[in-house]
Parts: sequence; structure tokens; C-alpha cells
Amino acid sequence: MTELLAPAGNMEALRAAVSNGCDAVYLGLEKFGARAYSDNFTIDSLAEAIRYAHLRDVKIYVTMNTIVFEDEICDMRQQLDALNGIGVDGIIVQDLAVFDYVAANFADMEVHCSTQMGVDDLEGTMLLKEMGADRVVLAREVDLADVKKIRKAAKIPIEVFVHGALCVSYSGNCLMSGLIGYRSGNRGRCVGSCRKPYELLERESGRSYGTSYLLSMKDLNTIDHIEDLKSIDSLKIEGRMKESAYVANVVKRYRKALDEGADQVEREALQKTFNRTYTEGYMFGEDPGSITNIQRPNNFGYEIGTVRGSFKGMYEIALTKTLHQNDIIRIDHENEDVNLSVARLYDQEGKLINQADDTCYIKIKEKLSPGDVVYKTKDYLFYKGLDADLDKEFRRFSLDLKVYAYPGAALVIDAEGFGMQYLYESEEILEEAVSSPTSREQVEKHLARLGETVFVIGELEFESYNAFIPAKLLNSARRQIVQALYDAKLAKWKKRIKQEPAKEPVSFPLQKAYLTATVTTQEQYDVCKACGIKDVYFDNIVRRNQNVYEDREGELLLGGYGGIFRYRKTNPFVTDYSLNVVNAASCYALYKLGAKRVTLSYELNRHQIQDLITAYEETNGGSPALEMIVYGRAPLLFTKYCPLKKMGLCGSCKSGAYELKDEYGEFPVLTHEDCSTTILNGKILNLLDEMSQIDGVEAFRLSFTIESAAEVKRIIDLAQQKLEGSTDKSAFNQKTDTRGHFNKEIL
Repeated sequence: MTELLAPAGNMEALRAAVSNGCDAVYLGLEKFGARAYSDNFTIDSLAEAIRYAHLRDVKIYVTMNTIVFEDEICDMRQQLDALNGIGVDGIIVQDLAVFDYVAANFADMEVHCSTQMGVDDLEGTMLLKEMGADRVVLAREVDLADVKKIRKAAKIPIEVFVHGALCVSYSGNCLMSGLIGYRSGNRGRCVGSCRKPYELLERESGRSYGTSYLLSMKDLNTIDHIEDLKSIDSLKIEGRMKESAYVANVVKRYRKALDEGADQVEREALQKTFNRTYTEGYMFGEDPGSITNIQRPNNFGYEIGTVRGSFKGMYEIALTKTLHQNDIIRIDHENEDVNLSVARLYDQEGKLINQADDTCYIKIKEKLSPGDVVYKTKDYLFYKGLDADLDKEFRRFSLDLKVYAYPGAALVIDAEGFGMQYLYESEEILEEAVSSPTSREQVEKHLARLGETVFVIGELEFESYNAFIPAKLLNSARRQIVQALYDAKLAKWKKRIKQEPAKEPVSFPLQKAYLTATVTTQEQYDVCKACGIKDVYFDNIVRRNQNVYEDREGELLLGGYGGIFRYRKTNPFVTDYSLNVVNAASCYALYKLGAKRVTLSYELNRHQIQDLITAYEETNGGSPALEMIVYGRAPLLFTKYCPLKKMGLCGSCKSGAYELKDEYGEFPVLTHEDCSTTILNGKILNLLDEMSQIDGVEAFRLSFTIESAAEVKRIIDLAQQKLEGSTDKSAFNQKTDTRGHFNKEIL
């Protein structure tokens, strides 16, 4: 059966999800979850949530899908131990340290690999399965045909996103928020840099193509494809930051679509809660140029009419859809929003009305113009209906009872619920009825009072011979039976701890520090080789989204798990920054997979690098083999979407260079042959002066993207001098350079 997986940022949202028919809920605690700004749960409140969900046959998955710094490893493990103790069904992970701890220690807690691991092919899925994954959440960029192929070949449950907010960055793996605002998306603290306005500029001429929300994705909506999606194991709704009404509405619509099919009612209902307008995303082959809404980054609403003109100090609005008192609307006036709650609604005669279907009149202070479009952003009555359903039980379980009542004996009730048996026997001895014995109808009346439970009365058999059963006793028996069956059901989720096997230490001989380089052009490659850099990554780079693997010669730089699976037995390889390595346990895992060096994350500071090295040496009795990027324009985000195409400039990248601009500066746009795009930091990461302070890193990488041949040579010469200690000249330029996170702790 296809699982409908719903988000919950708090207990109210969880109840909304369960009462509207989800099969599982994913949620987070205050630490290690990728939505740090949602309400989130404590261990105590989560224990209650698990009890609530498990009684209704709903599973709970906890997000621990952030990167975990070395000084957090102990807290991470303690949190996982606590989650195991309260019966969590699965953990959603990004960091290999979390993955490894769950897989190694807990017998029946599932490991779900987050979309942020960037798995988008069969090879990556097979590798994670081999490592102990129970489910893989594929990148949102994978089309449905490939999803089905991966599922069939890998023989492991697959999860895909079907509704909600989209990240413009590939599989949600983004450095933009962290490198600009020092609040990392990989730490659950994304500031939504992609939801800001940017100006698109031609770099040489300075020509502007206007300012818009160029990177702001529409929301995903795949309800029209629900029949195709039923072949996937789990369908995931995004929305841990959303209110309970949103969760209730979306879950309700997809539940009905899964069970009965989607119709126009469901489509229109989805527009009545938060949306940025909709896209079918990459899964169904939508043109990547159409998946953004560059007009606005927030709730769009749906069109209900236009401003006709002014009338007696009010504005007359011609309606195409019904408007109610207390609805919230926005009016698009000269590309500026006028937002208001409709506290008073009038007819043509100036009388207050509760509802208008054709024409209405509203007092609005702001100046409007005829033809301004009116959108409804909150339907008061619709929301009221959603709230009313929050405490309704979506699933009720039959409680079958056999009641035996004889004078001089205990009341005996043989109960069956959840497929489990419970035999109730009262301490009180029944007496013979003086006048009228207790009837079957009276017994059923008391035992059927199950409104606040998950049960409904099923079959009721009643055997009695002139017995009187006090109402108080029947009510007490009902409560005891329900509680006993609850306890029996919840006991199924008791967790078992495995014995973690001893790990074989892995260490590497200390190397004299040397330079490596990544390049984007043949010219840059030639300069690097001419300057004596041995390891230059150019044709030997296998990017995260490189789904076609060819036979290759020599050492490779691998950016994703699929590449590791494909080449680990044939080629020596180095793992790239895109694997987000920030702790010793992740290094160890990659070495065990065959990596000869591991590239550290951009999001580490100097102290965290040293903590990682120290921890690795303590656990392995020797050094790790590490690579670190010390120069270049950091990739803020990599995306399958092309902003140039969006602005009608498809193909212009072959003859010109472009950049995005905001209040912080300019961000070069680097295009690729497959029409994917990398947005580069406008500031140049420059840690050349700091190389001498970094002990334990053997390879310092120079990353060249848009630099000329002359600039490449200048940087290599300076880096070599710095590495050799032959110059005291500062390599850092205050105007153009940044030290990234090296001296700052990222949130």
C-alpha cells in the first residue's frame, strides 16, 4: 500500500494530519532537524505524539537530517538513544554519522536517507541500501520513469515529494543561506535566500534584465498524477513550517485522491491554503523555465474578481467567486499588494452582508484602480471547517465483546480489538436482579460510549441469567478494557538495541601539504598542469547529478553516492564538498567505501576542523586523509533550473556572461552543457594566508571557475609561496575576498 506521509511542526499539526488520513508523520525535535524554526517537539511531547499516532496505526519518523559537528556527536547519540526508547519508527538522516549510529545500534528503527543526500540514481540507492538504509528519499529532480526504474531494480522502499515548497537548489542542498547570512540550510536554519528579489545583469556591459524573484520556486502539486504515483512506496507532503489548517487540507485532498481519485473539488480546495501557485516539478517533465513564480515569493491565493470602480466612498468589486465576511484578500495594484481582512462587507444599498456572490462593496483606505485583480488568500469558512475536523477520528477500530453475567459470579467480558484479545473479570460479584435484570440494550448503551477512544462497538454477544449489572461497573469495565488494549498495542513498539560490532581502524600516513585544483576550462587546466599541480579535477569530475557513468582512467573526484558505487572498485577517488562532511565518523564511513581523500565541507570553521582531526586520531590511532578548498568562488547553489532561460535568454550563455545582483553584491551565474546552473558567491573564498595554521589537512584545493589564465597562474604562484612559507605578503583582499566560515561559527 502507498504510504501518505504528512509533516507536523507541532502537536496540533500532527492531529490535523492523523485526523485527515495520513499513514505516517515526519517531525523534528529542537536539535538536528532541517526545520529549526518550526515549533518542533521535546522528547516528552514526542512520546505523547507517538502514543497518539501508534494507537491509530500511524507511524512516526523523526528528522535528524542536518549535518552534525564533532562537538555535537555525543548529544546526537543521546538523542537517538532516547528516540529508540520511546518507540520512534524511523529516523530521516543526511549525515553519515547519524546514519551509521542508527544502522549499527538499533534493531528495528528504520534509517531513511533524506533527499539532502542527493541520491538521484540507481547506483546511489544501491550503495545506501548496502550500507543499511531502509528507505531512500530521492532528489526532487528525478523524473517518475526513473523513480520507478530505481525502485524496481534496487528493491528498497522509495519516497518522493508530491506536494509543497520546492528548493531551487538540487535536492535541497544549498550553501547560499550559510555563506551569505551564516545561517545554514544544512543546519535547518535556511533564511530563504532564494525567495529574495535579484537583478539579472550581463556581466561585461552591465545591461539589466530587470529585478524579480528569479529563484523563487512555485509549490509542488502532483495530485493530477496520483494514479501514476501509487506505484511509489511513500508520497511525502512538505510543510513542517505550515499551520495545522494547511496540513489538514493537503492531507485530506491527497487521501481522497489516493482512495477515490482526484477531481475538481480537490484541485480547487488545494488553492485555499498557502501556495505560491503550482508546478508539477521535475518529476513529470515540466519545463524547468516554468517552475518559478518570479512575481512574488509568498502566498498567491486564487483569483475571485476585479475592482470595478469607486462608489459612495467604497470600492465596487465584481466577483467571479463567493466572498465572505472575515475572508482575507489581496489586491494587486500596480504590482503592489493591498492586503486586508474583510471585516465589513456591503451591498449596493450600503447594508452589511455576510456573503456576496456577484458584486460587493468594501471600504479600503488604499488607492485602487479599475481592473485591479482581487485574490482570496484565506477563506474563513473553509478554514473553520478544517478546524472543526481536527479532532475527528479518521480511523476507528472495531471492539468486539462477549459479555457473561451470572448472579453469584464475576462479570466476564471477552474483548477483541486491534486483532488482540483481553479477558476482563470484575472483582465485584454480581447479584440476582430483584425486579428487572440488566438487558442487552443496557449493556450495549454503556459499553458503546467510546467517543473519546479509537474504538467503535462491533459485535456484542450477551449471556445472562437474571443478573443485575451496575452501570458504574459497566463503565469501569469499558475503561479498563480500552486501556488494556491500548497498552497491548503500544507494547509492539518496544525497541531492541543491537550490539555494535567493533570497527577496524583506518588511518593514513602524514603527508607534506600540497595543492590540488578544480577547473572549468581547458585553458585553466593547462595552466594548472604547467604550474606543477598534479591533481587537477576537470574531465575527472563526476558531479552529484551525473547519472550516466562511463569507463574512466585514473583518479576521480566524486560528488555523489552513485559515483562512489560505480567507481569504487575500478578507480581511486576523492569525495567532494557536496557530501557535506563535518565530522570524523563521516570521514571513516567514506574511507571504508574506498575514498583515498575526503573533502571537507565549506561550513566548517578552524576549530571544528581541528576537532574533527583530533576525534579521528583518537578513534583510529592515526590521521585522516583530508582535502580542503582554500580558494575560489564557492558554489552557493547548483540547480537544474536556468534563470537565463526564464528571462528569455536561452543560449545566450554561449556568448555572454551573467550575474545576479542584490544588496550584498553580484553573484556570477555559471552555466553547464546540460543546461543546469551554478550560482557562485560574489566574494572569493581566500584562505591562502591561513594554510600554515591548518594542521592535519594534506591537500589544499584551488577552485577556478571564471578566472582568466593569467589570474589562475597568479593565484597558483601565490598559493605555492604561501605553502612553502617563502612570502609574508598577504593574499587576502578586503574588497573582493571572504574567509567564509573559517573564523565564524555557522548557525
